[in-house]
Formats: sequence, structure tokens, C-alpha cells
Amino acid sequence: MAISASMVKDLREKTGAGMMDCKKALEATNGEEEAAVAWLREKGLAKAAKKAGRATSEGLIGSYVSEDGKVGVLVEVKCETDFVAKNDKFQDFVVQLAKQVAKQNPATLAETDYQGGQSATDALSTLISVLGENMQLGRFTRLERQAEGGFGLYVHANGKIGVLVEFACPDAVASKPGFQDSARDVAMQVAAVSPICVSSDQVPADLLAKEKEIYKNMAMEEGKPEAIAEKVVIGRIQKYYKDVCLLEQPFIKEDKKSVGAMLKEAGKALGGEIKVNRFVRMALGEDAAAEKE
Repeated sequence: MAISASMVKDLREKTGAGMMDCKKALEATNGEEEAAVAWLREKGLAKAAKKAGRATSEGLIGSYVSEDGKVGVLVEVKCETDFVAKNDKFQDFVVQLAKQVAKQNPATLAETDYQGGQSATDALSTLISVLGENMQLGRFTRLERQAEGGFGLYVHANGKIGVLVEFACPDAVASKPGFQDSARDVAMQVAAVSPICVSSDQVPADLLAKEKEIYKNMAMEEGKPEAIAEKVVIGRIQKYYKDVCLLEQPFIKEDKKSVGAMLKEAGKALGGEIKVNRFVRMALGEDAAAEKE
């Protein structure tokens, strides 16, 4: 059948492939659009295979909180260059992927149904053929609230760091505009200062023991008696807590108060206590950060 310019245009808009590729696909499939999409996907898979060995040091951390506020997601998708990371098609893919992870709770990103029965892997391969770079599905985190509360979300402007914080508070508090301001501030704190846990009682015992040993040895080397060195350790551990525990860190917007004090003030203003349940900080290319709870 004759392939019209409008058919080529429609296929191009749907797939993002080049005009000539779209025309060839339609000619090869007798003008059937869905078959042409599959033809282009197969072609994309071939191109993707050639690019698969190339390094993917750029990319984006995508984020999403479900409309009912019960599920929060961070996803990582890698590419070769910052130029592609800023491309609208790449960014749209990352956003859509985060939404699908929230809905489906997949075991891996590769197993996610991206759209209309198409897997995330196939969708990414098609995108590779359109944008001409190697891309890889990275990590993801999906947190689901089991009680009343809300999420704080922050993605750094360059898309390289994403943070998701789960809060426990009355739903009436979480629904107020002021809650989201405070929640985002806490997520921004995690992005900027990278705490290892929420509070001092959650510092891993082995890590705490190692820090105490270091501080005691330092004090002994300074010539302090052992009894005094033990007291020095106590003081330095308190300072250590302020470095690594989210609630004890100086608040980045007002360092005269701690993050915990800021949240107490926010809870009082909004009419209910606000607690941090857990947080996840994901930086592009880093090893998966464990949930902090």
C-alpha cells in the first residue's frame, strides 16, 4: 500500500525514530502501525546490542509519590552523556518508569511493565535506538506507608541525587501545605549532609565501637589518663552523633537548631507530632543505599 506522509509523521511522533526509518518500517509492514512499531523496536534492539559495552556514567535519579501519598519511589537510569540525561524523551522515560514501579511493586526494574505490555527493558532499547546512546536500568527503592503520615521528596537540580523520607504523623497534619515544606526541607538535609541513620540509637553497634576506640586512642596519645580519656570519648561521640544522625544534625537552613528541633516546631504549628520513620538517599552510580529506619 502507499505510505503517506501523515502515516510517517504519526509513527515518528509515537516512536521518536527518524523519518526514513519510520517510512522503511511502514513499507516493511504494509502500513500497519503496531507492526511498524515492533519492527522499529527490533531494529532498536540490534542497535542497543552494539552500544551495550559503552560506559554509562551519566543519567538521572527519578522520583514519584503516588496520588494517595502511600507509596514513594526513587529510580536510577544511566546513560553515557549529560546531553542525553537532559533530553526530554529520556527524562519522560525516567518519570514514567517511577510511576509504574509505584503501581506494580516489581522485583526488578527490568521486570516492570512500562506501558501497554511493553517491558521497561524493551522500552529502553527503543529509546537507545532513538537517542543513540547506551543506557542501563539501575537501582530502585519503593517505600510503602503502613500507617498515617506522608513522604518528603527531593531531587537535586542536576538529577544526580534523590532522597525519599517517610514520616509518621496524623493524616490531618500531612495534608496541610506546611507539612510538605518541612518534609522537603528534611529530604534536602539528607541530600546535602548524607546522614547514616535517623537517630543516635540506630547507629550500628560495630561502627559505634570503632569510633569509640579511635577517640580513646587519640586521647591516650595526647597524654590523657585513661579515666579522662573515657570522658573525652563521651564528648566526642556526642559530636559524632551530630555528624551522622539526621535528627541531631544542625538544620541546614538554620544551624542554631537541630533537624529534630525543627520538626518539633513544625509539628506544634501544624497540630500533631511529626516523626521520621526512615529515609533513602540515592546518588547516581553509587552502591545502593540501605533504608535508614
